[in-house]
Amino acid sequence: MNAFNDLMAFHRDTEALGQISGRLGWDQETMMPAGAGEQRADESAAIEGIIHQRKVDPRVGEWLAAIDDSSLDDVGRAQVRLIRRAYERSSRVPERLVAEMARASTRAHKIWAEARSDDNFAAFAPVLKEIVALRQEEAQALAGDGDMYDALLNEYEPGTKASELEAMFGALRPRLVALREAVLSKPDMPGLSGSFDPEGQMRVTEKLAAQFGYDFNRGRVDKAVHPFSSGSGNDVRITTRTEPLDPFNCFYSTIHEVGHGCYEQNIDQAYRMTPLGRGVSMGVHESQSRIYENQLGRSRAFTGWLFGQMRDEFGDFGVADENAFYGAVNRIKNGYIRTEADEVQYNLHVLLRFDLERAIISGDLTVDDLETAWNDRFEADFGYAVDKASNGVLQDVHWSAGFFGYFPTYSLGNVYAGCLNEALRAAVPDLDDQLARGDTSAATGWLRENLQQHGGLREAVDTIQHATGKAPSEGPLLDYLEAKFKDIYDL
Repeated sequence: MNAFNDLMAFHRDTEALGQISGRLGWDQETMMPAGAGEQRADESAAIEGIIHQRKVDPRVGEWLAAIDDSSLDDVGRAQVRLIRRAYERSSRVPERLVAEMARASTRAHKIWAEARSDDNFAAFAPVLKEIVALRQEEAQALAGDGDMYDALLNEYEPGTKASELEAMFGALRPRLVALREAVLSKPDMPGLSGSFDPEGQMRVTEKLAAQFGYDFNRGRVDKAVHPFSSGSGNDVRITTRTEPLDPFNCFYSTIHEVGHGCYEQNIDQAYRMTPLGRGVSMGVHESQSRIYENQLGRSRAFTGWLFGQMRDEFGDFGVADENAFYGAVNRIKNGYIRTEADEVQYNLHVLLRFDLERAIISGDLTVDDLETAWNDRFEADFGYAVDKASNGVLQDVHWSAGFFGYFPTYSLGNVYAGCLNEALRAAVPDLDDQLARGDTSAATGWLRENLQQHGGLREAVDTIQHATGKAPSEGPLLDYLEAKFKDIYDL
């Protein structure tokens, strides 16, 4: 066991450095001075270089070779499996490339934010070309003779192939499009009226986070341009944003990120600072944020409770009763922004990005042609033209960070959430009665017990199957969406 113990002690320090790197990213998004970008790029490159050195340290290979997996328990074998996977993957990527990617993506974030503010894709395109070239080089190093996009996808969803997702998404699209068309043929639901004080939004936000079990003793909520979750274990941070005319943007971004944050906070403390001490994949991670946000947070029962909370904070906001409020929360309407999209149209936004970034990595689409390709695809899918770059190709932060292969995990997470919701409601038949009181503890407790506490113990698909008793499929999500919106829109 000496080799295993030495490996785990060494890896614990590598995990600690990874947490520090993540904290640098959180600071960059929330409170870093505007003029610190170039210095932060150097800092990020340095620490990522050190982390990479540790991941490919020859001693890791020696320890792995010396370990007899049969002498380990299930937890030990899972630890070794994940460390071996990271070692083999990292060994294929030159340290120079890791440092260059960290430096370029840190610079790109500031350039993207400015370009987004100015609606000027041309200002972002040069640095995006750098990032694409670096990611293509990395993909080639990882893939060998295999598919380059699969190599990047496996960073976020290990063991998954783009062809498998293409088949799943192909099954999603027809029923989603048909439901979208049916709903949009009906009269529009009324929305909110008036302006909502940002400070009041943040007060409701903190209450919502607490209702869903977010531990403020080990976490915090801040503001950022693009809401996100960061960290694991006992230091988990989330962000949200406020829009004076759209408090739902704040509230449901918060609930979404709380789903991510609670997943990390609820992992067994015995796994802290080990490979098992974080979410198993981005698809599973997204399943937690989406079930918190949608199946729980946008349910008829919970929105009835939220209606009272908003009325107490803001007074009259033009919605007559709980039923009308439920319709307003789940209103389906045309829009450009993925993160603001309703449940029916959200996946169509993701499929657009999935197809475009596959074409970019393969070389079938150039960065120079990306904005036009985005606009053409959006108009074909949604039926109206993109009006400005910040509502189109510049709306997401992901490509500035080099996160190619990340986007499809959003729709995969929706599929997983549909499966989990089906199992949860079978296990907690009085769930709606509890949610109507603002009590999410039975739901979040079931998720903690059946999924979250296990961290990376099992592979992603096995994690969902362990929690639900079934292999994941798109059926439960589609059935849930059709039942919900046929009821709301009286289809």
